[in-house]
Amino acid sequence: MSEQQEPSSSSSRKEERPSTPEILTCESDERFFQSLYEFIEHEKQYLQCPEEGPDELRYIIYRSVFNKVIARATAYKRLLLTIKAEYDDVIRALQKRGDDVRMAQQTLAASTSHPKSLTTCQRRAGELRERISVIQRETVELQEEIKRQKSSREQSTWIPGLTVAESEDPEALDKHLKHLEAQRAALLDRKSHCVSLEVKAELDTKLQAAERHRDQLSIENNRRKVLYERLRFVSDRLSSWEEEKQQVPLEELLGSMLENIRQANEPSLCPAVRDDDVRSIEAELFEDDEPTGVNESKLLTDHLDRFIELFDSAQYEEAALLAARSPRGVLRNLDTMEMFKGVKGPPGSVPPLLLFFQAQLMTALAGEGLSADLSLQLVLCVLQHGDTQLVTHAVTNNKLTFSEELADILSEHAQKNPAVANMCLTLATIIYEACGLDRKTALSMCRRGLVHSASEFMNRCKDLTFEDCMWILCHSPSLSLLQLLTEPQRGQVAILSVGGACSTLLADPQQQKLALQLLDSFVSRGRGLLEEMILEDNRSTVDVWANVASRCSELNRADLSLAVLTVLLNQSGTRVLSPDLEGARLMEHVFL
Repeated sequence: MSEQQEPSSSSSRKEERPSTPEILTCESDERFFQSLYEFIEHEKQYLQCPEEGPDELRYIIYRSVFNKVIARATAYKRLLLTIKAEYDDVIRALQKRGDDVRMAQQTLAASTSHPKSLTTCQRRAGELRERISVIQRETVELQEEIKRQKSSREQSTWIPGLTVAESEDPEALDKHLKHLEAQRAALLDRKSHCVSLEVKAELDTKLQAAERHRDQLSIENNRRKVLYERLRFVSDRLSSWEEEKQQVPLEELLGSMLENIRQANEPSLCPAVRDDDVRSIEAELFEDDEPTGVNESKLLTDHLDRFIELFDSAQYEEAALLAARSPRGVLRNLDTMEMFKGVKGPPGSVPPLLLFFQAQLMTALAGEGLSADLSLQLVLCVLQHGDTQLVTHAVTNNKLTFSEELADILSEHAQKNPAVANMCLTLATIIYEACGLDRKTALSMCRRGLVHSASEFMNRCKDLTFEDCMWILCHSPSLSLLQLLTEPQRGQVAILSVGGACSTLLADPQQQKLALQLLDSFVSRGRGLLEEMILEDNRSTVDVWANVASRCSELNRADLSLAVLTVLLNQSGTRVLSPDLEGARLMEHVFL
């Protein structure tokens, strides 16, 4: 195959080489093919391949070049690999058949008494020629298919937003045209509502001047609030002085009032007007100035228009502050959050969603938390960006609505991020305790390593049940915690009974090791301690301890099983009769 194909392939390559640049897609492909041509010529000269006639070295050179083409290809790599595999199979088959032909010729030369061998070889040669013609036709068809695929790929870039199949479908083209016309009409309509850059600059200047004027009025307003507070203080004192029938001279009264006002102005003593006083003053003075009816509707409309203008112009920080300060909190909701969540800021800037939550916390008053849903989304977003300090500020200043789900999020984040685990668990503990979730509060303490604090907390909680304590132990296994819960503390009864705790833990395959460690700790401190713990455990019956001994025996801890049973049998010098069969068998084993 290779021997017969080489001259034709060489000549066809020379004819096709000038047309190659026409099908190249870029300059890099042209340089790549030029390097391949140079590689072929160099290898042919180095291996001294004959210019004409079949040669296996020439086949090896072109196979290596074809491998390089396949390695560079992307879209047609699988197709080229299939072609190469088929071509190699044919070459190997032809080589094998050629070897068979040569062997047949040798056999025929050695013995001319077999004329059928020559006929067989001629028939095989005819079959091979037919196979070669079939391969040539398939090669031509594959080349045509490659050209069609390449032209389709180039055509797909002509109409953005359409696939190759849609670009050939008239109905899809008409639909896409209507869509583009609608977009054009929308853009022209939006353009009609826009103003020039000069007008925008002029409006920005007026806005800045209005903001400066607002700040000046705010300073003057605060000054008048302080003055109002002083005058009200003086008026109240004079009224009480008149009611007390002027028992103190007026000059002395005025002197004491001035001294009190002077002390109130000193920051070291107390602020001039506390925040609570400011809010009460505003409620008294400006109660009638709150917008109502048409005024309120116009205020909301202007506020929303300004927000949309800032948001559409990608001024996300200003839009976030405006949303946080919206009248009656109309923009402090999940819908506004979704708007900020659906956009992205410039590279390297703070994400718009984080700006929204920062503005919410900055404007929220202490003790007036955000809604529960907004609080959850805030914590998720802030933790995703690694800003645990912002979460700490929000929790410690009661700017969030505490819930079990909120604390669960902090606990899960602590387990996945050990670097901030202690801080997140501390915040989770605060929230759990505020929500009255005692067992999760104790679990958070245990995960922080505060085992003694958790034990004291559980001792104070009267609502914790046996199941709650076992739930805490199963989620945070700790021998120290188990010892604190099963041993009396400061003259108080132990929270858990030793027998009940061991029986429950031994029934759980994952917690059996913890129960065995507890029993080992009793035995290691002397057999008398184990006997004392069993005797003082009046909340566990004999059957419970017999079950503990049975479990220990099943776990190949015959020493612990024997220690427990010995204590049981020594009581009142009689056998311990267990109602269950397993306990009876254990007793028989001890007596044997």
